[in-house]
Amino acid sequence: MAMVKICGLSESATLAAAVDAGADMVGLVFFEKSPRNVSLTSAKALADQARGTAKIVTLTVDAHDEILKRIAEAVRPDFIQVHGSETPERVTEIKKLTGTQVIKAIKVAEATDIAKGKEYADADLILFDAKAPENLMGALPGGNGLAFDWKLLGRDSGAYMLAGGLNPENVAEAIRVTGAPIVDVSSGVERVPGIKDAGLIRKFIEAAKSAS
Repeated sequence: MAMVKICGLSESATLAAAVDAGADMVGLVFFEKSPRNVSLTSAKALADQARGTAKIVTLTVDAHDEILKRIAEAVRPDFIQVHGSETPERVTEIKKLTGTQVIKAIKVAEATDIAKGKEYADADLILFDAKAPENLMGALPGGNGLAFDWKLLGRDSGAYMLAGGLNPENVAEAIRVTGAPIVDVSSGVERVPGIKDAGLIRKFIEAAKSAS
């Protein structure tokens, strides 16, 4: 049975829906260009609401040390997810700086991208997400609703999370094809960009938890 992360939560009600439905992880986004961006104050309140029932993940993109320290101190996440161009050396620095486990996102378009995950020896988890096409207007580092070829993932891909284009209708098939131990969804459970739908969250978690 796969674990589930609901990412990009920004409201108390939909975070409660995620936790009540059995989400294992909840994600809070710190990236101003994202419609899911939250303030430190909001993130702290949401994290406190989830603490003890789901793991808290804060998503950053090429964040500076001062921002990372403020997030770590105010939100006290279980994981910091780095979704930019962070190098293996930078991941090591972030772990030392914050004392927090790190998830490194790898953007995937072809098999060689999967292999890059092995370069991040200090990452606690690797997240494989779809690489946005260069001509996609308004593309974000993640949450674009795009999938990559799941068959690129082998069963020996290590400790990883699967993201990219997942939704309640396809998540069970994604787990069947990849054997992914953790699945991550954001736009696939939204009514409009940035606004989660409690019903879609429940359907996604039910589908993921019942997949074999």
